[in-house]
Amino acid sequence: MASMELWNVLFDILVLLFTALVLGVLCERLRQSPILGYLAAGTVLGPNALQFISSASEVTALAELGVALLLFTIGLEFSWQRLKGLGSAALGGGAAQIVVTIGVGAAVATTFGLPWQTAMVLGAIVALSSTACVLRLLTSRAEIESIHGRHALGVLLMQDIALVPLVLLVTVLAGQGSMEQVGMDIFIALAWAVAFITALYIVFTRVLPKVLHFPSLQRNRDLPILLTFVTGIGSAWGAHSLGLSPALGAFVAGMLLAESPFATQIRADIASLRTLLVTLFFSSIGMLADPAWFVQNLPAIFILVFAIVVGKAVIIWAILHRFGLSHTHALATGVCLGQVGEFSFVLAEVGRGTLIDESLFALVISATITTLFLSPYLVALAPKLALFGVKALSQTKLVAPPSAVVEPDKKSAEKHFIIIGFGPAGEAVGQTIQRFAKRVTVVDLNPSLIAKVHQLGFNGHIGDAMHADVLEHVGIVSAAAVVVTVPDPAAARTIVHLIRSIAPEVHIIARVRYHRYLADIKGGGAHEVVDEERMVGTRLAAQLRRRLG
Repeated sequence: MASMELWNVLFDILVLLFTALVLGVLCERLRQSPILGYLAAGTVLGPNALQFISSASEVTALAELGVALLLFTIGLEFSWQRLKGLGSAALGGGAAQIVVTIGVGAAVATTFGLPWQTAMVLGAIVALSSTACVLRLLTSRAEIESIHGRHALGVLLMQDIALVPLVLLVTVLAGQGSMEQVGMDIFIALAWAVAFITALYIVFTRVLPKVLHFPSLQRNRDLPILLTFVTGIGSAWGAHSLGLSPALGAFVAGMLLAESPFATQIRADIASLRTLLVTLFFSSIGMLADPAWFVQNLPAIFILVFAIVVGKAVIIWAILHRFGLSHTHALATGVCLGQVGEFSFVLAEVGRGTLIDESLFALVISATITTLFLSPYLVALAPKLALFGVKALSQTKLVAPPSAVVEPDKKSAEKHFIIIGFGPAGEAVGQTIQRFAKRVTVVDLNPSLIAKVHQLGFNGHIGDAMHADVLEHVGIVSAAAVVVTVPDPAAARTIVHLIRSIAPEVHIIARVRYHRYLADIKGGGAHEVVDEERMVGTRLAAQLRRRLG
């Protein structure tokens, strides 16, 4: 009997993933985020539409694991160097935006007669934007290095950091009680959180680095992956067992691992499973939507959506301008972030049934999905809308005239060079360009070679360049040139083809060990290919001529 239930759950997951795949492809062709397809899959198959999924609770449990894994991978992005590189406007503005949006949202909600606890939760839900949608859209439009793209990234990162304390806050508020009791619950929860984070810090900075450098782990690619899952999921379980949010444990584990040289490859190794579980997460959220309720309450939904889009754009505009951005760039950033994000579903689910009743929950879910649908248009039109809006306001003397265009930030968009493979060939390339290149990044799977890279003053990442996640993390899109020095012809062709698909404009110089593979490497997209056999033949002939006088 238990076996039959297991196969029923697997069948539901299979149907859900297949429907998500079909609708995701459809959304991609319509230039929408595939996340909308995943949400639509859950809505169509869920209890409020076709009622096809019979094991919704089991799917939701897996989806919660997906959220923890997503937070773990986001934590892997949070090295302190990267945070400092975003600047005070992005980070300080992001923190201020969260506080101000929660305050404004809560104030508006209380005017409609909602309790202050519910109003605070609604403010927190609205404060978060969609990291998954916005960063993907900015990257595909080559605007991630523009001024408004850079500050959008900073604000989104601060929102992701804020998710864990916000989940903690909503969990405590859902416990009800007086202000004194709520304050005491928050204090106890924070004390447990501090103790838990301290324990993780000791494990991840004292014990884990020694384990990661075991020769057996470096020889076998499977073992670091298993170790990663044990630490990431184990940290989530540890937080849950202490009554804290599993997202807290997963996020902190990822952030502590981000300082490890293995972080880039760890992120790539778990990307496939993360994609699977996150798809289930969005599909499970889609099951909460009620199409009939949506149609019956269109006016209320559209009013809320308008208030969210305009309100968040104005708040972010005002805050970033106070941090020194021009009106044009600040407003463009605000328009990009004028939606409610995927993590807001987590906050809504935590508060459901206690702080948020079913009618309000349906309204929040419907408005969130609608703002996600608008995200591609908001990101695409952000520079033009910002120029138009600031120009119109400048005529009334309320703001200064706008800058002509939303130009890339020259400092942040500074070109750099990437070397893939750091054997003798890669090292020779590095020593040559070291004299004139300000930024050189090296990718190699050998930890000892990456240690040598750091000694030379280059940025080094332990990673397999045949993974798109690794290439994107090292900044392949903004590279001036990429030199592929790996000797394996099949791997070189795969890497060149992958680089060309991710960054069509980047200049690729590749090495080919055997002449018969020259056409393959060029066909993969390399601009220049160094033919080793022909070069060796030329050098041998030169040596012979010298011998013959």
